[in-house]
Amino acid sequence: MSTNQRDGFGSRFGVLVAVAGSAVGLGNLWRFPYMVGNNGGAAFIILYLAFVIVLCLPIMFSEFIIGRRTQSNAFGAIKKLAPRSGWLTIGVISVVASVAIMSFYSVVGGWTLDYIIKSFSPSFLTSDSSSLAGQFSGYTSSSVMPVVTHLLFLAISALIVVAGVKNGIERYSKILMPVLFFLVLLLAIRSLTLDGAGAGVEFLFKPDFSKITGKTALAALGQAFFSLSLGMGCIITYGSYVNKKENLFKISFMSAFADTGFAILAGLAVVPAVFAFGISPSEGPSLVFITLPQVFAQLPFGQIISIAFFFILLIAALTSAISLLEVIVAFCTEELKWSRKGAVIATFLLIGFFGSLSSLSQGILADVKVFGKTFFDFFDYTSSNIMLPVGGLLVVLFVGWKMKVSDVRDELTSGATISLKGWIFNSILFIIKFVAPIAILIVLINSLL
Repeated sequence: MSTNQRDGFGSRFGVLVAVAGSAVGLGNLWRFPYMVGNNGGAAFIILYLAFVIVLCLPIMFSEFIIGRRTQSNAFGAIKKLAPRSGWLTIGVISVVASVAIMSFYSVVGGWTLDYIIKSFSPSFLTSDSSSLAGQFSGYTSSSVMPVVTHLLFLAISALIVVAGVKNGIERYSKILMPVLFFLVLLLAIRSLTLDGAGAGVEFLFKPDFSKITGKTALAALGQAFFSLSLGMGCIITYGSYVNKKENLFKISFMSAFADTGFAILAGLAVVPAVFAFGISPSEGPSLVFITLPQVFAQLPFGQIISIAFFFILLIAALTSAISLLEVIVAFCTEELKWSRKGAVIATFLLIGFFGSLSSLSQGILADVKVFGKTFFDFFDYTSSNIMLPVGGLLVVLFVGWKMKVSDVRDELTSGATISLKGWIFNSILFIIKFVAPIAILIVLINSLL
């Protein structure tokens, strides 16, 4: 497929909201608050921020460089730059990781749909945690509804992707992302005004470095990769749709800043409210679906806040889901030469099947294990803790050691049209070649010991 036949982003703002949308998702609103709670609060956040700056930005630069240089999907990009080589593993991991992530991510997206509907019922919100826990476990262990909502969420995502990059992904990102930021900001302001919220703010911003362990480092790295959509081919794929005149350096920084800022904002929206009502922030994944409805029930206009919160979750889930689907669809259309519609249908069926297994692993398939884990936990663990770091490691090694330095500089400077001081470029290249690979390897080895 020639580059002039490819779809692409129509504006710089479209690029920013689409890439930020890929990064900003359930990783920020669902995963980040309970990861912070489980890993010592501020100490985890500092480690997370360090990984974003030192490791994730260079990896994001690298993925953008690969994508825009080739104007191809994640697999096709490596095939162009290093044909018939072992480096094609990067493309394989990207596609497989996207399938694995969507196989549990769409399940959680389905949960948000169900909870939006539940929030309209006056009888849903209650301060009785056992009742809320019963509602959640009763729903997730069902053999029907979780599968239905998973497929419905996947169908909504597929309808956006089938419309294309400019008319689908970019158009809806321009609408969804501003709405998302506005609603989360309002929720954070409300959370911070609660009596007792100060303890939650202290938990978020007063570090206890004794909490940092090897497990904390792995969790922070996995969260950073998951949140910024690294190692899964999203940035390579989106990068291939970016105009050659755009500043990749600026886009990467702004995307990482937006994602990190949103993660902190999500923490401010959730954690102070949890502390205000004397609830532990280390409730795990149930924090959003059990603990927060308990909090909402004790707030004025709690039902409206509940509806808004789960609507926010849905938007965040959709903006990330469409980027993951696009990785798979772009591979199918460009490498297998399928039509976009056919690729979307095939992707829907594939993820629909694996996602259904993940959904049922909370119920009738709970005793079916893959390497000791349920389907849901298997897809979550292998993608976040193995495939994404390994994919990111291979990307920085490829850009740092395989690609020509002149090509890397050409992309970062947009064909020498953007001024980039030599010491800045050399520092970025040094991190890509040495710092990022060593740091990722250390954390990966620690996770396997």
